[in-house]
Amino acid sequence: MSVYDLLRPLLFALPPETAHAMSLRAMRLAGATPLTRAALHLAFGAPEARPVEAFGLTFPNAVGLAAGYDKDGLGWRGLASLGFGHVEVGTITPRPQPGNPAPRVFRLPEDSSLINRLGFPGHGAEAILPRLGVDRPHGVVLGVNIGKNKDTPLEQAAEDYTTLIERFASVADYFAVNVSSPNTVGLRDLQGREALDALLAEVVETRDAVREGLGKPLPVLVKLAPDLDDAQLDDALDALLARGIDGVIATNTTISRDGLRSANAHERGGLSGAALTRMSTRVIAAIHARTSGRLPIVGVGGVMGPDDARAKLDAGATLVQLYTGMIYRGPSLAGEVARACS
Repeated sequence: MSVYDLLRPLLFALPPETAHAMSLRAMRLAGATPLTRAALHLAFGAPEARPVEAFGLTFPNAVGLAAGYDKDGLGWRGLASLGFGHVEVGTITPRPQPGNPAPRVFRLPEDSSLINRLGFPGHGAEAILPRLGVDRPHGVVLGVNIGKNKDTPLEQAAEDYTTLIERFASVADYFAVNVSSPNTVGLRDLQGREALDALLAEVVETRDAVREGLGKPLPVLVKLAPDLDDAQLDDALDALLARGIDGVIATNTTISRDGLRSANAHERGGLSGAALTRMSTRVIAAIHARTSGRLPIVGVGGVMGPDDARAKLDAGATLVQLYTGMIYRGPSLAGEVARACS
């Protein structure tokens, strides 16, 4: 039995957001100095692993931390020291916003899953940017997940995304365009062929302009929902390929509730964790088949252990990410998965 196994009942006795805030504060403190980061890496980090080349970047290993865990870039240095080859912060919006009313995060322990309807709460670009540009841990790849503000009309959404690319281009290794959260009203409409094509045209144009003087690839990935039907997925992938998008993140959380047993299963929001595992892996396989492997895939959704990660890699993913798995398995999960995927 691990230390986390002993601590988890205490953490689960707290409201989910309170427990998460405590863990993030701990990671912020533990990542504050090179010495404390080295201690974290010694305790939890993965051993030397096979590097992974994807969309012009070199990742120390195949395992990353998904967006959502560190929305405001507070603890990413400590989190990187747990064995992750990359950390994706965000979703970041241009302006601060409170997100949806609480309670908005619900554990589903019988299903090893989680429902959230957070709605992109965050400190906003101006507050977050200074946290990402200094004291960077060696080797870690930093992704910046970007979204629109809740009160930005869909027809003006591109302005939010391009503003964030301009602001974060100097510190980001890649951008993840989030058009698939179910918790911002209307956001998923941006996955439609016409809307997505128009959005990505502006995103790519802005990215190409800002990276010219940076001397780095600055790839753009798009994060898709697991709930798209075959025709919707084809339309989204057509838009990604037509605009030369560098990769796809599959998948975001689901609005499906099939087969759940937990008392909180009726809550609105996006479902993550073990209940999403097979669904996200099926979407990865479908994307890989539909694009003949031309589009690198970051597989995320229900990575609860090494077997889940390997299944996503076998389905066609190049990299994997986890988040909810850490809530149920603890901080050693990243290293376990990295070792298994080497």
